[in-house]
Amino acid sequence: MSAPSLIRRFDFQPLDIPLHTPFGISGGAQAMANNVLVTLELDGGVIGYGEAAPLPPYNGETQADALAVLGAARSWLTGHPVDDWRALAEEFRTRGGGKCGSAQCAFEMALLDALTRAGGVPLWKYFGGAGTELETDMTVTTGTPAQAAADARAIRARRIRMIKVKVGGKGGADYDLARLAAIREAAPDAPLILDGNAGVSRTEARALVQGLRQRGITPALLEQWLAKDDLDGARALAEESGWLVAADESVCSGQDAERIAQQKAAQVVNIKLMKAGLATALDIVAVARRTGLGLMIGGNVESILAMTVSACFAAGQGGFTFADLDTPLFMATNPFAGGYTLDGGKISVAHITAGHGVTPR
Repeated sequence: MSAPSLIRRFDFQPLDIPLHTPFGISGGAQAMANNVLVTLELDGGVIGYGEAAPLPPYNGETQADALAVLGAARSWLTGHPVDDWRALAEEFRTRGGGKCGSAQCAFEMALLDALTRAGGVPLWKYFGGAGTELETDMTVTTGTPAQAAADARAIRARRIRMIKVKVGGKGGADYDLARLAAIREAAPDAPLILDGNAGVSRTEARALVQGLRQRGITPALLEQWLAKDDLDGARALAEESGWLVAADESVCSGQDAERIAQQKAAQVVNIKLMKAGLATALDIVAVARRTGLGLMIGGNVESILAMTVSACFAAGQGGFTFADLDTPLFMATNPFAGGYTLDGGKISVAHITAGHGVTPR
């Protein structure tokens, strides 16, 4: 793939998108996506777009953090050669991008979008071309049992098969079990991914497993219930429950994935590009394939831009069993044209002919 050799322009601006309802996880709720739009122009005039989606309740990153890191990079990036995108991504990281994974991700997204647009290559093909489709779940965020049931019915009305449920909120295990029972009644045949976002204690985890068994609910996946450093607890949870366990907050690098595999702390890793960027995500995939870990693609509260990049990444790489790319459905407005198409829960990127195919309106 041939491409122009220098960065002519590197700009960024706040990207604030209101949500229909607050997006709640165990660590708190967010009423608006306070993201950042990155624009990168190559010296041939081709423009690429990236998105930073920091999520304070997830890992503490804020929009201000992303803006600061991107601002510090603008002076040295302008005029920089782009012949080796991974080397440039590593330079960005060492110069400060490592302080904010979502900023690192936004830069790499914009860079790869520009390079693949210049070369006339769709991003899904650049990432391997293994496929063009994924099946996404949709999330029931924290809230009351009645709201959980209503959300589950609405998800099934969209013809989305798999439901992801946020657990580990302030109500404790009994409250979550009431929510899960309401969801099961509303959508009795829906596979359930139960996501604790590292907010469930070992005691609560045992109570949840026992309560789920008593209610005849067998989850498809337990995603990061325990604290990110509690690998012993995660291994015990998988062994005692007999259910699949996914690591999310625990896996932000290839080295983390190695540790997860060695300690048998999970059977699946959730790869979120916002954790540390696309180059690191590729490293995690490589470790997962070598060690036999299953693959999941997820994200923060991201617009259609970042979610389309994740869809291109996972479909192009292939082998992703789980996908959680639903947050554009939570947004009250869409400031972009293009992006993945959604039919029920089926995501397709087959129509994208160059880059990620998303542009500001």
